[in-house]
Amino acid sequence: MPDNTRALFDFIAYTARLREVERHNRATPERPESVAEHSWHLAMVCWVLHTEFERESGLRLDLARMLKLCLMHDVVEIDAGDPSAWHTAGADAATEKARTQEKARTEEAVARDRFGALPAPLGPELLALWQEYEEGATPEARLVRGVDRLNPALMRLLTGQGWSDVDADAAALDRLQLPRVNVSPTLTALYEEVRQAAVNRGLLHP
Repeated sequence: MPDNTRALFDFIAYTARLREVERHNRATPERPESVAEHSWHLAMVCWVLHTEFERESGLRLDLARMLKLCLMHDVVEIDAGDPSAWHTAGADAATEKARTQEKARTEEAVARDRFGALPAPLGPELLALWQEYEEGATPEARLVRGVDRLNPALMRLLTGQGWSDVDADAAALDRLQLPRVNVSPTLTALYEEVRQAAVNRGLLHP
């Protein structure tokens, strides 16, 4: 097998391990969601909402690019792990900043190592897409980041998990969600629907 083909095959096998990485929200009432499931659902949500995103923004949004961002943005978590978005929620500003910077350094090292081992044009494309997502550098990236933030709240509602495990109330959820979902009126409206339904069902303290 040629070296380039071997590198691509190895990467395919590597990405299959995303099924093994568990998230902090549930996929069903009985089991955690995998990062692979999460990434697939982000892609589906972005596809479903793409026309709405274009309508409200007045922009031509590259759907193929958005789907690529959804599918690859968490690949680094195979090596780096998937820390909860709540892991800094109760921390002071200095601790939150330090944890965020450490996470960013770890994930960037993984991205450069894993994507850098791939032949062009795929390797450079993956690294550029990952950086675009992390920086929220384009409208597409900012929308995917918004969907990424909304998705676990949706799953906590749909599975009945709630937020007792992270000791969060509605105000805490707003602080976590709104900075990202506010990129889109549609995402904001969906978040408000999820939030109100969770409060009504007793899954989230008002």
